[in-house]
Amino acid sequence: MADFTLDPAFVATSHKVADLPLSEVRLQDDARYPWLVLIPRRPGLREIEDLGAADRIQLMEEIILAGAAVRALGATLDLAVEKLNVGALGNVTAQLHVHVVGRRADDPAWPGPVWGHGPAVAYSPEARAKAIAAAGVALRV
Repeated sequence: MADFTLDPAFVATSHKVADLPLSEVRLQDDARYPWLVLIPRRPGLREIEDLGAADRIQLMEEIILAGAAVRALGATLDLAVEKLNVGALGNVTAQLHVHVVGRRADDPAWPGPVWGHGPAVAYSPEARAKAIAAAGVALRV
């Protein structure tokens, strides 16, 4: 993992939560949705198929764990999660990453996708700290 470099787009739009065995976990800086991003710490990845078999299995385990963390941070922020959305789009930022987003019927984009639905609403420093702490506990880090 020594050659891994995080795309600067993630630094601009998210905050580090933790490192899991494969992925860096980041809180997407949009307080409208409980939202984590997993970025596998392997150089040059664009697609899930670029991962070896063991890393693909690990990524799936980390997605499941991130889902629990999204539910925990949603509960902490009074944004109860009714449905988890998981996506590896990469159309804007090519580096392999997986979004795990908590959705609910009263969220601003429901039932459509969260991407491109108005400008992000940044977390206040206090809410961000609470969200990161709740996610970290659920991730067991």
